[in-house]
Amino acid sequence: MARRGAPRNQPKYPRTARLNELLREIIAEQVERLDDDRLQLVAITQVVVDRDLHQAIVYFDTLDTDSDDEVTEALNECRVKLQGAIGRQTRLKRTPHLVFSPDDVERGAERIEGIIRGFDLDADGDAQG
Repeated sequence: MARRGAPRNQPKYPRTARLNELLREIIAEQVERLDDDRLQLVAITQVVVDRDLHQAIVYFDTLDTDSDDEVTEALNECRVKLQGAIGRQTRLKRTPHLVFSPDDVERGAERIEGIIRGFDLDADGDAQG
């Protein structure tokens, strides 16, 4: 028997998490379609939307970390197009203002992984070197 008061088709994760993923997919798809050389090797890694839907921070990663300023500038120039695509593809009352930021978490994880791979482990699992 179902719990009283609980909706039967209740999603398994919160609305904001679903919205974050939906916006990430839409923005990533639209960035691929843009004809801008500065956005050739850009990956949209995460989108974080405020609860009131006023703002969404779009995190991106590139192969060349020196080009972050250029990529941010290019994305800001395309912001209105991206927000328009979000408005057309979703049923939101309000399209959030997009703010672009490099994803430092991904880069930090890659750096740590490189450090870990630099250690040789012996048979006992002890680090050598």
